[in-house]
Amino acid sequence: MERRTGGQERRAGGPGEGRASGRTHGGAEAREGGRTGGHARSARPPEIQVRVDLDGDVRPHRSAKIEAHLRVDVTAGGAPAELPAIELAVIIAVDVAEPLRGVVRHALQAALRSLPDGISFTVLGAGPEPVPCHPRGDAEWAVADQREKRRAAFAAGAIPLHRDGPRPAGYAVWAARARALLAARPLSVRHLLLITDGSSGPGETRLDEELDACAGHFTCDVLAVGADWAPDPLLALAERLHGTAEFVDDGLGQAITGAVRRLRRVHAPQLPIEVTVRPTVRQVALNEKAPRPHRLGGLPQPGRPHRWSFPTYQWEQGGRDYLLTLVADADGDPLETWLQFAMVSVGDVHAPVTARWHRPEQPPPEVAARGDSVRDQKSTTVMRDALRRGLVALKDRRRDAAEGHLGRAARLAARFGTDWVLDEIGAVADIEDASAGRVRLRPAAAVDASTLGPMILRAGSWPVPLPDTAAPQPGARCTRCAAPAGGEARYCIACGEKLL
Repeated sequence: MERRTGGQERRAGGPGEGRASGRTHGGAEAREGGRTGGHARSARPPEIQVRVDLDGDVRPHRSAKIEAHLRVDVTAGGAPAELPAIELAVIIAVDVAEPLRGVVRHALQAALRSLPDGISFTVLGAGPEPVPCHPRGDAEWAVADQREKRRAAFAAGAIPLHRDGPRPAGYAVWAARARALLAARPLSVRHLLLITDGSSGPGETRLDEELDACAGHFTCDVLAVGADWAPDPLLALAERLHGTAEFVDDGLGQAITGAVRRLRRVHAPQLPIEVTVRPTVRQVALNEKAPRPHRLGGLPQPGRPHRWSFPTYQWEQGGRDYLLTLVADADGDPLETWLQFAMVSVGDVHAPVTARWHRPEQPPPEVAARGDSVRDQKSTTVMRDALRRGLVALKDRRRDAAEGHLGRAARLAARFGTDWVLDEIGAVADIEDASAGRVRLRPAAAVDASTLGPMILRAGSWPVPLPDTAAPQPGARCTRCAAPAGGEARYCIACGEKLL
């Protein structure tokens, strides 16, 4: 299959050629409420660009895999710099044991005093079940003003924390409580901020099930404190609920305030990426790769069996990279003929996924001049995974396995110039030759075991910069709208004009 790129499309007249991008000022506003809120922004919606890039040489067979690199860029346009605070509902949940009361109390009181006026908020403490701290009584939500913030800070001084005795059976309890509370607060941005030291009870059995129920209803950031928490459930919360997970050694109050500020920079609380496929495509998957890894769940559209919607959340100004995977049956498709396998739509911007099957006995007629962006994207995921596996193996004292995984991560980090990965490896091992993947672990006594948990968290949630993408290439263009046009196209895929 030859690599093809596509850009802005409104009508599927023929395949695009070169590298093109679509742009719009509309389309997102009507979708922003979605399942996370019901209030649309009154300001001009953000500007969106979509770019699709296919790489690789896939031969036709019954279950051929087609992979494409999808870049979506959002710019603010005429939107205000910050989302109005009245459009935010935030739960601050404190899942912490009594010994850390001093750390949590002062940080929480400072953060509550600095909440923006107008934000809807509630504070939960820890007991056998999540315990309301502020507001109390019949009210489940408070709206921040000077009086409410003073009352909340005062209540936080005596916030319930875990003591000896029964404890909640894991993070599913907190997620379920947040889901119930936020169901009654249909604002544009609904968010759980979970502060945890891992002191919830060990009986976690239904976190995946609860995250399935929560997906699409709210987002979640996790702030880990102390040293006794396990990274895996925190990373699961952040990935499945489209947030972040980070370790906070000190500066907890600033971390809480910073999380609220990030929410106010959101320009599109929900921005679905829709994929419409040809009938021969049997499976569709979309995964965010940068700036943070997220698993996206596709929602089939009733009455439209070939269209899938992948909700995404908390779009600030900037770009995101996705890996789109299609599994297609090539049995009935013609060879050496341009076909459109899918249309990717974000708001009013559309980009086609076009390619052609090559005869199995012949090499592709064209060789890509640029780097293989899909392979690079997949390798970046392998690098993160190798770093995480190496750190987990080191924590479990499996030193040979740790050395192998960290060596692989170092080799990929050297290839991509990912300095933060090399810095993480350098904290526990001597890097003898990064490009060759040769590292040597330091003696066990020289590695501070308490630092491994935060490192594992960063390996799974640390943001990475998006790679540069090539500018649109010159080529044949439509005489009416100047959109790029493939040499074999009969009609412009952007405006429908018949091509000369």
